[in-house]
Amino acid sequence: MSSLPAESGFEQIDDDVCRDFQGHLEIVGRRWNSAILLAGMRGATRFSEYRHMIRGISDRLLTQRFKELEAEGLIRRKVVPTTPVLVQYLLTEQGRELMRLLQPLVSLGRKPRLHSVSD
Repeated sequence: MSSLPAESGFEQIDDDVCRDFQGHLEIVGRRWNSAILLAGMRGATRFSEYRHMIRGISDRLLTQRFKELEAEGLIRRKVVPTTPVLVQYLLTEQGRELMRLLQPLVSLGRKPRLHSVSD
């Protein structure tokens, strides 16, 4: 028997949906990924712009994270055939939507905590 009120909406969430949600949280929660997505939301497109906006990330790690985020469909790598070649890293609509959906969590994180960890 469930202890949740009928109007909570949680009774309609199944295990597969929870696993999918967990997967999204793990992607965003992985070190540097949310900073990369935020930089993209703030207008970064070139590798050097991302590096400038994300202090402390190495070139190697940024390249690795771009590949991971691209595989997840959150960033798109665009090669513009110019001289020299221009490579852009653009947030996909899915990446932008994810960032918009995370905004309430960011706002929650700015609120003071009600209890200390030791409570």
